[in-house]
Amino acid sequence: MLIEEIMTKEVLTLTPTNTVAEAIELMRSTKIRHVPIVNNDATVVGIVTDRDLKGVIPSTLTTEQDNRIFSTELSVIMTKNPIVCHPMDFVEESAVIFYDNQIGSLPIVSNGKLVGIVTETDMLYNYIELTGAHQPGSQIEVRVPNVPGILYEVSKVFNEFQINVLSVLVYPDKVNIESKILVIRMKTMNPLNVIQGLEAEGFEVLWPNVPGIDL
Repeated sequence: MLIEEIMTKEVLTLTPTNTVAEAIELMRSTKIRHVPIVNNDATVVGIVTDRDLKGVIPSTLTTEQDNRIFSTELSVIMTKNPIVCHPMDFVEESAVIFYDNQIGSLPIVSNGKLVGIVTETDMLYNYIELTGAHQPGSQIEVRVPNVPGILYEVSKVFNEFQINVLSVLVYPDKVNIESKILVIRMKTMNPLNVIQGLEAEGFEVLWPNVPGIDL
């Protein structure tokens, strides 16, 4: 999946000469937490987040407040030259950027101009859709040998019972480096037949691991 498929295209922006007070008002009125800062030709020069604002706004608990901060230009507090992505970048690659840099949003730039934004919330929603977690069903975890063709062997069990698979995630096995853990979400509320079928084929079902367990 490409970033352009999940990004917000109508992006609210401010300029470096806008003030802290204007940024606060924009975020409060539109309920957003990240504002790209652009110059006159829509080139991204920075980004301001709600965390940036909280870091400079005087606390209501202090007896002496310097309200001059509200008239400070965003050029003073913004993160300059933020990390950006392109609309044709893959969502998976962008997710790694979020993870590695511990950021909450990515401005999306094409031909040097801002064309969208993706937030960590967009990433979460995309993950939920890709894994089918929002659809009725159940989930099992299976330990399988880390060999070519093993996923095909597992899928034959699901085909035997005519059960649709919503998603498959593959994780390293922390117990045995020669194995992998498959987390399979399927479109059935009762996976008992599939569990028994997998065990009959010699696969180890890690969860649920008790026949007849209430799912």
